[in-house]
Amino acid sequence: MRGRILVAQQDGVYLMKFIGDVRLTLCATVDSFLDTLFRDPIFKSVLVDVSEAEGIDSTSLGILAKLSIQAQQRFDFLPTLVSTNSDITRVLQTMGFDDVFNIVEHPIEKAEELGELPDKVASQDEIRRRVLEAHRVLMSLNEDNRAAFQDLVESLEAAS
Repeated sequence: MRGRILVAQQDGVYLMKFIGDVRLTLCATVDSFLDTLFRDPIFKSVLVDVSEAEGIDSTSLGILAKLSIQAQQRFDFLPTLVSTNSDITRVLQTMGFDDVFNIVEHPIEKAEELGELPDKVASQDEIRRRVLEAHRVLMSLNEDNRAAFQDLVESLEAAS
């Protein structure tokens, strides 16, 4: 299933729901949304629900890690991430996400007011920059990630 990201906001509380196969093609959309979210003067918190995600690539994981790090640095709170798929939860834990998110394994009950994020068109250079940034963030989470993504980051840096 093609990846989609649904969002909702009420009184400064944001919900992002990842559905299907979430890949780097959505990185510009998500990154742009995060900029909007953090500029919102009434922003209070954000919850990310990946319970309907079939897959999440490393670029998308890096953007989620960036979300958490910025929320901690700017607003001093740890975001919540909902994951009901044991395979995805295992990947999240292996990547160190249990250090940067409160991971909840129970589904959200009511999500009927979610609207889909519109696709943001991005140039190849912008996508490469966002992929590089996402992987640098993942590498900062732990040494295993650093080892896993070092070659990719060096390749992307050389291509820049």
